[in-house]
Amino acid sequence: MPLTAHFREFRNRLILVAVGLAVGSVVGWFFYVPVFEALQEPVLDAAEQSEGLVSINFAGLVTALDMRIKVSLFIGIVLSSPWWLYQLWAFVAPGLRSREKRYTFGFLGTAIPLFLGGIALAWWVYPRAVDILTGFTPEGGSNFLDAQMFMTFTMRLFVAFGIAFVFPVIMVFLSWAGVVKPATWMRGWRWAVLVIFILSAILTPTPDVFTMMTMAVPMTALYFAAVGVAGLKETLARRRARREHA
Repeated sequence: MPLTAHFREFRNRLILVAVGLAVGSVVGWFFYVPVFEALQEPVLDAAEQSEGLVSINFAGLVTALDMRIKVSLFIGIVLSSPWWLYQLWAFVAPGLRSREKRYTFGFLGTAIPLFLGGIALAWWVYPRAVDILTGFTPEGGSNFLDAQMFMTFTMRLFVAFGIAFVFPVIMVFLSWAGVVKPATWMRGWRWAVLVIFILSAILTPTPDVFTMMTMAVPMTALYFAAVGVAGLKETLARRRARREHA
């Protein structure tokens, strides 16, 4: 496929992703109240536990509207995850051999639960992250959380966990497509673990070790699981080849 055709395909896939996000965000608009209340609950709990004031501060005339748009977008990202993950695969699939294109259902059937699993883990981590961060407020002080920064923090936490959990599926796909051998992944495991911990420290928006470890440990386990799955296929293919030549 010529380079210009790749650019056109990439553009078309981006448009389709944007359409999916828009549809998901429209649906998210109607679920804004219960989702925002759930996101605000750890802040209210922190306010009850501390002697000072902890609250989300809408500091501008249009801040409340902007907050609703951001929450709707966040919901749209989660709801449309099967759609944009499929578009990611569909962009890569034309370059695969026909035998490899049958992995589509396997990719989506694994990537979607892992992405949602990352979101679920972030949901478990999120109240603890809020509790840790608001705990740095001096006694008798007030902590007015800027609504814009609060939502940016929340979206970054959830999306980072979701995308991080999808990466092992991409590893398996690259190995099954013959791009990277499982032995290569295994030889670089020390560097991989180091990179995972560094990225976990960067992607998690809290300075505490707990949140970083909550992302890094499952990602490390998934890394080795991905290497194992990739290596299993290679082993089975080698055995099949030996039987055919026997």
